[in-house]
Amino acid sequence: MGRVAELAGVSVRTLHHYDEIRLVRPSARTAAGYRAYSAGDVERLREVLAYRRLGFGLREVAELVDDPSTDAVAHLRRLRGLLLERRDRAAAMVTAIDRELDARAKGQKVTPQEQLEMLGARLYDAIGDAYTATRRTEPRIAAQIWDALGDAQTVLNVGAGTGSYEPVDRNVTAVEPSAVMRGQRPVGSAPCVAAAAESLPFEDQSFDVAMAVSTVHHWGDPLAGLREMRRVARRVVVLTFDTDEPGWQDRFWLTRDYLPEFTAVLADFPSLTGMADAIDARAEPVPIPWNCADGLFEAYWRRPGAYLEDHVRRAMSVWTRVGPEAEQRAVRCLSGDLESGRWAERNSDLTDLDAADLGLRLLVA
Repeated sequence: MGRVAELAGVSVRTLHHYDEIRLVRPSARTAAGYRAYSAGDVERLREVLAYRRLGFGLREVAELVDDPSTDAVAHLRRLRGLLLERRDRAAAMVTAIDRELDARAKGQKVTPQEQLEMLGARLYDAIGDAYTATRRTEPRIAAQIWDALGDAQTVLNVGAGTGSYEPVDRNVTAVEPSAVMRGQRPVGSAPCVAAAAESLPFEDQSFDVAMAVSTVHHWGDPLAGLREMRRVARRVVVLTFDTDEPGWQDRFWLTRDYLPEFTAVLADFPSLTGMADAIDARAEPVPIPWNCADGLFEAYWRRPGAYLEDHVRRAMSVWTRVGPEAEQRAVRCLSGDLESGRWAERNSDLTDLDAADLGLRLLVA
């Protein structure tokens, strides 16, 4: 027990407590009769300590590690997803601190309310809390998604967020790992389960169809999440992004001219072909209308001034991922080009377009 405590970075007293409450009980004995940990015990202890360090209470940890439907791989995927969410929150905090430092350096007054919003309970304003302001269902995109659902009556919405694109005429169950997102779901919306895409707590073929809208890029293991959707549903519909096409980053003027760092954000993202193969799907292009109601990253392709608005950018995870320096440079350069007329000159071909293909794809399996 002492050696395990040393390796795990906890006290022997902690291990004794875990033993007493039957959370992690050493199942072996040494020749001298001392309690010892088997490989399985160490694996369970690793899971317990990982969940504890992510802030889970002992009762919650016990429920997680005793879940008979979850194996070691599922726990690792869940932990990875939780850590990625924490990373994004930390990045949001850095962005908030940089903004306040910049404001103070310019002699601007930062109110107590702004200080609390930057670093307190509403830290997730950097992404999550901004969703209800700009991330709404776009009817024309919704029509394409709902048409792909066909005659399905039971629908699982994975990575459901605040509930955009959930059909109101079906029996919908939502899955969303973020408490911030779950807390913003409207009253009367579909019941929402706290779970990750990579480890869905449902039996095989439980739903007619599983859907996922603009969420796959947030998952710890996208291909594993897609396969889980295929496992629990007879059909799958996924709105995602195509990075297969050569020069894909040049399709959109914002990433081409102002934010080359966007390429690195999707460096580890699976290919569209790989995602389609994982669920045996076909891919359909999803045009983005010029007046798109859903404030996704590409939504304002014909309304460039929107990207100068802080509340618009806060609802797009891209800006948190590229960091404050890249964001401030992009905004500054875009602002200058809009003022000088250079943006209009470069992008005059967009003026008469009603919709644009900027890489959104609907996978239908």
